Amino acid sequence: MENNSESDAQFNIDLEELGLLGEGTARRNGGQKRPKVMLLFPPNWTPTMPHLALPTLTAYLRQEGVDVIQRDLNVEVFDEILSRRYLTAALGRLKRMQGGSQGSAGQRQMGDPEGRGAGKIEWALQEGPRLAKQVERAKAGIRSSAFYDGPIGLGMLSTLLDCLEIANLPFHPASLHFQGYDSAGPPDSSHFLLHGVRDDQHNMFLDIYRRLLLPDIVREQPDVVGISIPSMAQMVPGLTAAYLVKEAGLDCHVTVGGPHVSMLRAQFPDAPALFELIDSAIVFDGEVPLLQLARAVADGTSLAGIPNLVYKDGSRIRVTERKEPEKIANLPMPDFDGLPLDRYLAPELALPLLTARGCYFGKCAFCNVGYGEPESFSQLRAHQLAEQMLALHEKYGVKHIFFSDEAVTPRNLRDLSKIMSGRPETLHWGGCVRFEKVISGQLLEDMGAGGCRMILFGLESASAAIIDHMVKGTQLPHMSRILKESAAAGIWNHTFFFFGFPGETIEDAQETVNFLYGHKQYIHSAAMGTFLMERDSPAHKYPESFGVKRVMEDPSKDLEIYFDFEVSAGMSEQMAEMVHDKFLESLPPKRYPQFYISDVYRFLYASHLSERHLPHPPWLVPEDGVVQ
Repeated sequence: MENNSESDAQFNIDLEELGLLGEGTARRNGGQKRPKVMLLFPPNWTPTMPHLALPTLTAYLRQEGVDVIQRDLNVEVFDEILSRRYLTAALGRLKRMQGGSQGSAGQRQMGDPEGRGAGKIEWALQEGPRLAKQVERAKAGIRSSAFYDGPIGLGMLSTLLDCLEIANLPFHPASLHFQGYDSAGPPDSSHFLLHGVRDDQHNMFLDIYRRLLLPDIVREQPDVVGISIPSMAQMVPGLTAAYLVKEAGLDCHVTVGGPHVSMLRAQFPDAPALFELIDSAIVFDGEVPLLQLARAVADGTSLAGIPNLVYKDGSRIRVTERKEPEKIANLPMPDFDGLPLDRYLAPELALPLLTARGCYFGKCAFCNVGYGEPESFSQLRAHQLAEQMLALHEKYGVKHIFFSDEAVTPRNLRDLSKIMSGRPETLHWGGCVRFEKVISGQLLEDMGAGGCRMILFGLESASAAIIDHMVKGTQLPHMSRILKESAAAGIWNHTFFFFGFPGETIEDAQETVNFLYGHKQYIHSAAMGTFLMERDSPAHKYPESFGVKRVMEDPSKDLEIYFDFEVSAGMSEQMAEMVHDKFLESLPPKRYPQFYISDVYRFLYASHLSERHLPHPPWLVPEDGVVQ
């Protein structure tokens, strides 16, 4: 295990030496009336803005009298790795590994049996000292207005990405990057997870958590450590924190929750070995269950009556009843106090909010919103949204609010725009919107006047047959009109689309490409991919209805949420990948691609251009001076 000294000594916490072992036990046995919870958000999430999971839980628990410490480990880890000290230590480790075994043998030690990374290591050792000297300045620059200067911002971001690559090399093939985390094995296998959380050779988080997290847990002595896991990429980083708590023998209850855990609610009881790492899992909305869990653990009472809980009881895994979903209007505004808001890698602070829970449409065949259970939708009124936006502005000085909803309702778009256009404060906002008939040119003008600077549209496909087949509920004429009217209103249009929905032909895919190029003046950015057969989506639950001949489950992946499949007609998965890759290769390059690598960067860039009355560059139009 590598740490930031010259030695490779293990880091161990001696609880008796610290004088804390007996104290924590006594505190809990004494029936603590005010529980303490430490909430952790592990890598990887794009480190440009806080995720809403912890602030939402924190606000509710604090309202109910619980002491809460929230830790965004995601941004803390990025901040730690992108430091001169850490990179110098990483280079030292590379030198020792290379010196211990030359050539391809040295690569085998790092999990690269064919020695393919030798050139990368030579590059790292040559360029690393220079990059390590520059990393702190580059990080500070990304957090400043210098980010918006095209050449300067590109240089700074390139430095950070190169530094990440160097930091990853000792842990090859595992890799942490801005858009995700690739673990050394399949994170949808409980067998791998039990190994991966202990693997010092490939798990970079072990050393970082031992130094930056574990001593704080020892000092704070929380009753409950809650780990939020919204995505599969966070399974290894999240469960590594759980493992270290258990390894150290700390006297606290470890629970996990979040969308990814909710998707696996039926699989967790069948993977009892996971409960070597955790004590429980909370599925679906977690405010009330986490509150009750904290009180029960602090008081030493039974967990049997806590809803939405999967927990270990002796040798058995028990599952409790699900509660009615919490209405968003009954919850307090998210609380960001305690998060390092000055450490996110963005030129300006942006904060997320939800206008609603769930999706008001909720029928798309490719989407697993609701995770296979009847969809529950509740929303805030526009005046409540405006109050939260203004409160965040007053408290944190934030001027950019990103709505993290599945889709903001037309009613809230209309009413919020009217409220915000009459305010003296200049607050910019953006979020996902459906191509609804009622989204008129006048509404889009009002949205622009009310501070809307970016809309993320779910295009998905521009083949009318496929739109109907996937139950998208949108129509091409309105899609075309809205893109034009939104661009005319000064709003940045971002689109999502993908190839390979079951039954889609090459001709259908070409219709999407034709539509995109036919509207290239009105689309400013896009995120594309291929269809993923996701657990509990309508296409997964009712495959025959969507032309799926067979869904293939991998028995070695007991926590699988994405499945290979065979179609009765249309493109195969492999053909869809080829279409995607060909289209990607054909895209005109961007002079300054740093503005496009995350939703937050696009949003802030769109706001920056709007404030200066500069046009939004079209996504598919070649830029002058860029070599094709």
